[in-house]
Amino acid sequence: MKNFEFYNPVKVIFGKGQISKLKENININNKIMMVYGGGSIKSNGIYEQVKTSLADHNLIEFGGVEANPQYDTLMQAVDLARKEKVDFILAVGGGSVVDGTKFISAAINFDGDPWTILSENKSFENPIPFGAVLTLAATGSEMNCFSVVSRGSDKLGFGHPSLFSKFSILDPEVTYSLPEKQLGNGIVDAFVHVLEQYLTINVNSPLQDRFAEGILMTLLEEGPKVIHVKDDYESRANFMWSATMALNGLIGSGVVHDWATHMIGHELTALYGIDHARTLAVVLPSLLREQMDKKLNRLDQMAQRVFKITEGTPESRAKECILMIEDFFNSMGLPTKLSVYKVNEEEIPKIIESLKSHIPVNLGEHSDIDSEKVNRILMAAL
Repeated sequence: MKNFEFYNPVKVIFGKGQISKLKENININNKIMMVYGGGSIKSNGIYEQVKTSLADHNLIEFGGVEANPQYDTLMQAVDLARKEKVDFILAVGGGSVVDGTKFISAAINFDGDPWTILSENKSFENPIPFGAVLTLAATGSEMNCFSVVSRGSDKLGFGHPSLFSKFSILDPEVTYSLPEKQLGNGIVDAFVHVLEQYLTINVNSPLQDRFAEGILMTLLEEGPKVIHVKDDYESRANFMWSATMALNGLIGSGVVHDWATHMIGHELTALYGIDHARTLAVVLPSLLREQMDKKLNRLDQMAQRVFKITEGTPESRAKECILMIEDFFNSMGLPTKLSVYKVNEEEIPKIIESLKSHIPVNLGEHSDIDSEKVNRILMAAL
C-alpha cells in the first residue's frame, strides 16, 4: 500500500427528516446564501423544509445553478454574496450545486480573476464556510473537497482541503421525486467513481479493495430496486450512502488512481452537453478493453469477487467482467455507444484536440493513454 494522508472533517447527518436539523448546525448570527439549481426543490417540498428550519435565520437565495455549473452563473452568485456580505453558504441540490458552491466559497474573497483558480490552479485564502442539503446522490461532492466547473468548452476541476462542507444532510426520501434518468445517472456515476480507484494497479491494499468491492456489489444489488421500486426507502438509503462513500477519499487512500474515463468524458460533456454519467458509460467499457492487458489482474479480481465469475481463464473472466459492467450500465438506462448521442467518427479529432488542450499529458494510471489510444477508445465506443 502507498503512503497516504486521510482527512475528512465533514459532519454527515443521514436519514429521514434530517433537514429539520439545519437550524442546529448554522449559527443564528450568520448571513446565509442558499444556492440551488433549476427550482425543482420548490415543487418537491425540499425548499419549504429548508425555509421552515431556517425561519429565524438571515437568509437570501440564489437559484439557477446548471447541471454542469457554469462559471458565469457562479460569478453572479459571487457578486451577490459580496454585495450582501454573506458569511455562510448553503448548497441545496445535487453534486453540481455543491460543486458550484465550492467555487463560490473560494471566489468570494479571492483577490484577482477567479477563473485563474480553475485555469491556473491559483491559491486562495479565507473561503466562505458552507453546508449542503443533498437532493441527488451521485458525485460524492457532499463529502469531498473537489469541484468541477464549466466555461464554454472548458470543463475544469480544482480542489483544496479548505473546501470540505461543514456538514452535509443526506435524507434518502428527497430522491423519491427524481426521474429514472437522474437515478440511473447517479448509480452509474458512483459505480465508475469506484472503478477509477479500483481497476488500477495492485498495491496490496486488501482493505480498500474490499471496501470498493462492497460498494460495487451494493450498487449492483440496490440499483435495480432504486430504478424500478417506487419510494423504497431502504434501497434509496443504501444507494445514497454508497455514492457518498465512493468518493469521500476512503477507498482511494493508499491506492493508485486512474480517472482517464472522467477526463475523456468531461470533453464529451463540454462539447456536446451529454450528461456526465452518460459519458462515463460510453467511454469506460471501450477504455477497459483498450487497457485490458494493463488491467487484467484487477478485472479478473473484480470478475471473481463482484460478479462471481470463476470459470475460464483470467482473460476470459476479464472480458466477461467488462460485458457485465456494460450490461449493468444499459440496465440502468445509460447507453454505452457514442452514436446514440449523434456523435460520429468525424467528431473524434475535435474531441482529442480539446482534450489535449486541457490535459497535455498522457492519461491513466500508467500515463500511457496517448492521443492514439484515445482515438481507438472513442472509435470503439461509436
